[in-house]
Amino acid sequence: MSAPDGPEIVEQHGVGVPDALQRLWTPHRMAYIKGQDKPDGDEADGCPFDRLPKLDDETALILARGETVYAVLNLYPYNPGHLMVVPYRHVADYTDLTVDETRELAEFTQHAMRVVRRVSAAHGFNIGLNQGVIAGAGIAAHLHQHLVPRWGGDANFMPVIGHTKVLPQLLGETRKLLADAW
Repeated sequence: MSAPDGPEIVEQHGVGVPDALQRLWTPHRMAYIKGQDKPDGDEADGCPFDRLPKLDDETALILARGETVYAVLNLYPYNPGHLMVVPYRHVADYTDLTVDETRELAEFTQHAMRVVRRVSAAHGFNIGLNQGVIAGAGIAAHLHQHLVPRWGGDANFMPVIGHTKVLPQLLGETRKLLADAW
């Protein structure tokens, strides 16, 4: 069935009244929702942020490595280019960072902003640390700073009403663009 000037509509009998809405299935998000690969406790054993630096950059989605921190794409991005700056050391709280870790975290964040602007013309950024589970940290045991590029109109009806984020590029392609520009 299809509308004369609109999208094809597929009916499923027995599931309610048919509508003209398109469904964008994002089954990969279920891994995040169910906490796949999320460490159980505060130990470094099993922590993805401790495991990633042991992999090659392409597999781990690592953009750049410093002496005390590294930059990596978020596996479950809010927007294209959503990355994190992560200390190598398994540390949970910002106040426990060394002076060198704090400095390099800030420098990597600044550099990441420049790179993302150059590659994708981001209009702005959300930058932040979620300290503790109660503050929204998905992996509270290992500090990680989010850098989320923003563009005018990026909070359209899809995430607001549809609770779905449409990402126009595969993570591997995004990683290559940002890593090459780093």
